[in-house]
Amino acid sequence: MARSNVPIVANRWLLRRVARPVLALLGVVACGVGGFVYIGGVSLVEAAFWLLDPSSIALYYQTASGPVDRVKTFAIVVRVALVGALLWTGETALTAAFGGQIQEELKRVKNQRERASVEDHVIICGYGMFGQTVAERAREQGREVVVIERDPTQYERVLDDGFLGVEGDAKHEGVLQDAGVDRASSLVAAIDDSNANIQIALLATQLAPHLTVVVRVGDETYESVARHAGADEVIIPEVAGGEQVLERW
Repeated sequence: MARSNVPIVANRWLLRRVARPVLALLGVVACGVGGFVYIGGVSLVEAAFWLLDPSSIALYYQTASGPVDRVKTFAIVVRVALVGALLWTGETALTAAFGGQIQEELKRVKNQRERASVEDHVIICGYGMFGQTVAERAREQGREVVVIERDPTQYERVLDDGFLGVEGDAKHEGVLQDAGVDRASSLVAAIDDSNANIQIALLATQLAPHLTVVVRVGDETYESVARHAGADEVIIPEVAGGEQVLERW
């Protein structure tokens, strides 16, 4: 799957929300200037000045003839629209500043920057209970961790827990590349779906043949398939848990 050339930030809440009122404000200004030129028959410079200072309209028509009533009515409409657009823009800025959105954006930008430079790290696909446990153990060992999670709520938890993250489906080439698969030392396919984990292992070993790949599967019937897909180690949580219980007896 080809990676998009569109910057990730282009899809962010903050940019979209700020862009709408700004574009609306610019639209009001453009319509106002254009309207004054068309109705009043004046130059662009004069029309722009009228938009800034509507009182200059009356002064203009003291020495010139024209549809003064129509121009004044249009000026009132433009003025109201301009005030509304300005209020909308201001409300958006306040919401972003005091609603925590700026902090969220900064956190995401920091995550992207640090993720782009990390090397010899562990990629964990899926942040369920199994993935969380592996991530914590890797951090305790002093290893860098990048978590891939497609669920937005779980992805926010990844960042809140202090891990680097990529929001997306690990079965896609672009997502694995964003996680730095070519620079990673190992990958753990930790999703609660054996087929998905096997697909991830197959793609990851194609992109980075040097990678050590650990695959979680639901039962032993998937083990041979996972190894054929490139898994260096296959984990069956239920079996591993049972063996730990026996070791403690």
